[in-house]
Amino acid sequence: MSIREEMEAREAQILSPYAALSRNSLGRDVEEEPCDIRTVYQRDRDRIIHCKAFRRLKHKTQVFLAPAGDHYRTRLTHTVEGSQIARTIARALRLNEDLTEAIALGHDLGHTPFGHAGEAILDEICEEGFSHYQQSVRVVELLEKDGRGLNLTKEVRDGILNHRTSGHPATMEGKVVRFSDKIAYINHDIDDAIRAGILTEEMLPEVYTRVLGRTVRERLNTLIHSVIENSLDQPDIRMDGEVEIAMQGLRRFMFENVYTGTEPKKEDGKAQRLLQELYFYYMDHMEEMPEEYINLVWIRQQSLSRVVCDYVAGMTDNFAVDTFDKLFVPQFW
Repeated sequence: MSIREEMEAREAQILSPYAALSRNSLGRDVEEEPCDIRTVYQRDRDRIIHCKAFRRLKHKTQVFLAPAGDHYRTRLTHTVEGSQIARTIARALRLNEDLTEAIALGHDLGHTPFGHAGEAILDEICEEGFSHYQQSVRVVELLEKDGRGLNLTKEVRDGILNHRTSGHPATMEGKVVRFSDKIAYINHDIDDAIRAGILTEEMLPEVYTRVLGRTVRERLNTLIHSVIENSLDQPDIRMDGEVEIAMQGLRRFMFENVYTGTEPKKEDGKAQRLLQELYFYYMDHMEEMPEEYINLVWIRQQSLSRVVCDYVAGMTDNFAVDTFDKLFVPQFW
């Protein structure tokens, strides 16, 4: 018996009856020889960590564009924090921690430069629309490995696609990530907003902090415990009603007071105009994109609009600014 088979046997013994067992995976689109050491979900996690799109997350905006400080979150640190929360919940519920981690690490691979401002403008100008959760699946199915994709399991791709608020993940592990993503970004975005001087703890509505707590640490503790206590040995992932209402209220508060209209967010319009110029430039000059993207049009028969959107969405904040500078800003001799 291989190490992988021993681990699969242990999963069947110790995991919840509601967990997704590795040996019961629906598999990959392209069948592969099993690894003798790792389960299918471990392999998926490793493929995500080693892919280019994952590395680029370190230079993509979470909330604040180009903040003057080293301690603000990026898309990568958000991903790591969300993964940690998801793993904590999954372990407590005896779910498949490897599947949970793979979904959490891959859920934002398709995010644009400049955060949701970038997503909004690409959705507006791209002929086929744009959403980061669909783009994350496109990254792992097609864009990575020069058009070959990562060939991930169906369960991981389902969790990535359905991590959004309106999503309906097919696995309990995907449902854990769906909650964990919100728990992570609401709380770390409050922390960053306080650091930036946009909020103070006292500005948060009392109706929500009374339920959730009056510090980031207390709120994380309340939310994580609520998920675990209300989901243990249950066929669904849920929170206490009062706690979930407070979390959604705090999320609305952040949208109204931080995600739109604040001083740092005034740069969003400039970022959107920058991406718009890049998009239309490459629509007219597709030959200047890297060869792997040109091949998607000519060999894989993907639409030009979709591929240009792929290229622009995959850029980091820094690369987008540098590219715009080279294309549109006169260079002085």
